[in-house]
Amino acid sequence: MNQMHESTPHLEIIPVASLVEHEWHDEQRTPPLAARIQKSGVLRNPPIATPLREDSQRFMVLDGANRVTAFRKLNFPHVVVQVVKPDDQGLKLFNWNHVIWGFDASQLVTTIEQLQDIYLVSGDEKRPDPGEDCGLAKVQVARGDLFSICTQVTSLTRRVELLNAIVDIYKDQASLDRTNEWSVVRLKAIYPDLCGLVIFPHFEIKQVLHLASEGCLLPTGITRFMVSPRVLHLNYPLDAMAADIPLEEKNEELQHFIQQRVAQKGVRYYAEATFLFDE
Repeated sequence: MNQMHESTPHLEIIPVASLVEHEWHDEQRTPPLAARIQKSGVLRNPPIATPLREDSQRFMVLDGANRVTAFRKLNFPHVVVQVVKPDDQGLKLFNWNHVIWGFDASQLVTTIEQLQDIYLVSGDEKRPDPGEDCGLAKVQVARGDLFSICTQVTSLTRRVELLNAIVDIYKDQASLDRTNEWSVVRLKAIYPDLCGLVIFPHFEIKQVLHLASEGCLLPTGITRFMVSPRVLHLNYPLDAMAADIPLEEKNEELQHFIQQRVAQKGVRYYAEATFLFDE
């Protein structure tokens, strides 16, 4: 455990208006989150973002979309962000699946099948691929029946619209969690009222950047960006981000804040995987 890592994460204060989401966020989480942030008086964990293009002055939020939305709601002009490059070796993109409960499985399958430009094929345990006809997604109901969700649409933007239409079927009427599971087998013991599992394809970072630049959002809770190293427990004062001073001065103050924390031995780098019990 060292004081600082040789590749210290890049922290920067940027305009909230320049931050672009890549997936739909949960509107219900915004008001309580905004209230907690305002009450705490600090930004505990900065969002993570990457430049959409080198010359665009816009950044795609990789993690922390709800925090960014909360800052918008609180009318903050700027926010501290950990900025990483799209080709950073420490940046990885994985996908989540959705486990659904409290919803009728037959209704889920039937409604998906009724969507325009979609048809279902039974079986096929191969993982979804966003470039294949039957790689749009998969759905497995609680009793184990597995269906590939297929389309002949080739446009990536339209395929994402279809994914959103699938998630819209259950996101407001059922309960859902993100999961790494690819089968309902182990989920049955955890969710007594299990409806099923929706399995999503893996997207490439460049595809997500393209979609975000076009204003095409992925469904909520299907991307999982992992960044190493990651800045946590920054606890940067809200007043410093809200101050009516030029952005350049705010960033100078941020760097001074970081230097002070380092001088006070208040920064630690953990090379090993870590469990935090104070979240």
